[in-house]
Amino acid sequence: MKNRIIKKSRLAPQVYDFVIENEQIAAKARPGQFIVARAHEKGERIPLTIADLYKDSFRMVVRGVGKTTYELCMMNENDVLSDVTGPLGNPSEIAYFGNVMLVGGGVGIATLLPIAKELKKHGNKLHVILGGRSKEYVIMLDEFEKIADELIITTDDGSFGIKGVVTDGMDLVMNKSKIEVAWAVGPTIMMKFCSLKAKELGLKIWVSLNPIMVDGTGMCGACRVTVDGQLKFACVDGPEFDGTKVDWDELLVRLSQYRDEEELSLRKFKESVGDLSWL
Repeated sequence: MKNRIIKKSRLAPQVYDFVIENEQIAAKARPGQFIVARAHEKGERIPLTIADLYKDSFRMVVRGVGKTTYELCMMNENDVLSDVTGPLGNPSEIAYFGNVMLVGGGVGIATLLPIAKELKKHGNKLHVILGGRSKEYVIMLDEFEKIADELIITTDDGSFGIKGVVTDGMDLVMNKSKIEVAWAVGPTIMMKFCSLKAKELGLKIWVSLNPIMVDGTGMCGACRVTVDGQLKFACVDGPEFDGTKVDWDELLVRLSQYRDEEELSLRKFKESVGDLSWL
């Protein structure tokens, strides 16, 4: 059944791994692309990165942060998503580069996985840095261990790997290897500082932007961002851009534009469903 949840598993607190039945997306999607999904007919449309592809299904990783993502996290195997649109956006520009650095934080790690696999197929040497607030938030570690030539873990509290942030890991890699290109995917503030570090080092870095998005086809204009002084739409011009050219301060302001409304919606949702700490 199209858009049926074939498999669900918990990766970290409030973070769930889904495999969704959809032959069209499985056949056409490429690393770096995303889908727009609704949990039910009256639900909000939200963009989610395609984390992997199988014969007749695709994988997505969801972190519960707002009403809609909590609704998705509460769905179970054999439930059916109301609708899924995709694949959307441009695929990652992947070729043979030599030494490539991949930096992932939080659920952004899931976005990096198909990119890493495709880079490996092209013969690249992968220097991977994964970060999280603590050990339990560093997801997909076993999968990256299989394909990374170098793997560095950073945690804010030092519970696993190096105590520090992913830019500390970038320094470690750059001090001993000549990196040709990098990718960084994670929270916006993380991608900003990775991009600042890359600019300082003279390194091109691709980031996957996650601005407010509605239709995912360039019609609504909600996902506009400024890149190299030009107006771009993340859904059709991206989602990947050269991070050294992104106006990060503008993007961070736009991401907080509806914070009050989002917090009110989540509070009402929690009042209606009860305790969500079990997620």
